Amino acid sequence: MINFKMKHHQNGVKYANPHFFILNKGLNTGKPLDEPCPNCFVIIFQCSEDCENMESICKSLWRVKFWHQFLIGSVIPYIRINDFAKNLNLKANEMMTDFEQHKKNIAALKTLEQKEQQFHENINLINDLRRVILYRYCKK
Repeated sequence: MINFKMKHHQNGVKYANPHFFILNKGLNTGKPLDEPCPNCFVIIFQCSEDCENMESICKSLWRVKFWHQFLIGSVIPYIRINDFAKNLNLKANEMMTDFEQHKKNIAALKTLEQKEQQFHENINLINDLRRVILYRYCKK
């Protein structure tokens, strides 16, 4: 079981313990962030290992759009901090029951993210090369 404190982030506050931020408004609700934004929660931990595990759990839940079922509001959807904390705690405990499998899944997800980032970099390089070749025709 991972122990954490969760609260609304206030601008200008610095946190000494390991932490990360969670977006709480819009269709990207639940997205883990390294830097704070005006509409976010902060989750604070006692040790960095718990922080990394919870951040990977939050990232997984965000990617599968788990938090969409808890959104309220007609114009800008948002989630209440109590709903988020309660459901995050339930899901984290459920995912951490088999810790070894959890570690394997996280390692696989990190590898996939690295491959995805390499793929995007390659696509950008291909587009840059295409642009350079086409600019040669424009200069003539």
